[in-house]
Amino acid sequence: MNEVYRVEKKYLLEEVQYRKFRHFLEQVMTVDEHSKGDGYTLRSLYFDSLEDRDFHEKEDGLEVRRKIRLRTYMDRPDFGLLEMKKKQGEQQKKSSLKLSLAESKELISGAYGGLLGKSSVFAEECYGVMMMHGYKPKSVVTYERKAFVAKENKIRITFDHHIRGTESNFDIFSPNLNENYLLDPGLVVLEVKYNGFLLSYLKDWLDGLEKQELSIGKYSMSRVISKHYLF
Repeated sequence: MNEVYRVEKKYLLEEVQYRKFRHFLEQVMTVDEHSKGDGYTLRSLYFDSLEDRDFHEKEDGLEVRRKIRLRTYMDRPDFGLLEMKKKQGEQQKKSSLKLSLAESKELISGAYGGLLGKSSVFAEECYGVMMMHGYKPKSVVTYERKAFVAKENKIRITFDHHIRGTESNFDIFSPNLNENYLLDPGLVVLEVKYNGFLLSYLKDWLDGLEKQELSIGKYSMSRVISKHYLF
């Protein structure tokens, strides 16, 4: 199991801004080990309660909230990462556990009992929450990511684009998932993740983006049909 504590900020960029900022970061930061070439493709399956508790807590802006998802990397979709993100104010804790392909497919089918055999406190917590509140698969989100890291302060900056998804098919390992764009392909979501403080040269770089800060998350975008959500 892995746990990360950090602050996360999101901004919406136009493609011209993305190319400019990406060029800047290539000079001052290290490209993430997975971001060869144009980056990599991520796909996540989001779970929520019968009454969409996590969705509404996000939409209502509650100070304390969470979300649970199963993630895979499309260049090597032979495992899944079960993740729970807990947010309190600006601080966020992300816990994750690597699952085999078979274990991941059990979760997709709605069978969570296998989590109890993982000898993991985190797996047991996920099982308890998902069973108590009747969690079910709700939506899938896929996107392209280019990532940079600053090893001095565990800062991670990502650019996500071509964000697409579906609410009708939850097989995140399928190479032929039929998805629709959730955001204009010409727009890019910039995410800045750090623990403690930002390095000064990055803080100065972000100061001009305050008006473009984004409150909506990818899970909210993905419920566009069932929740009539317009972005």
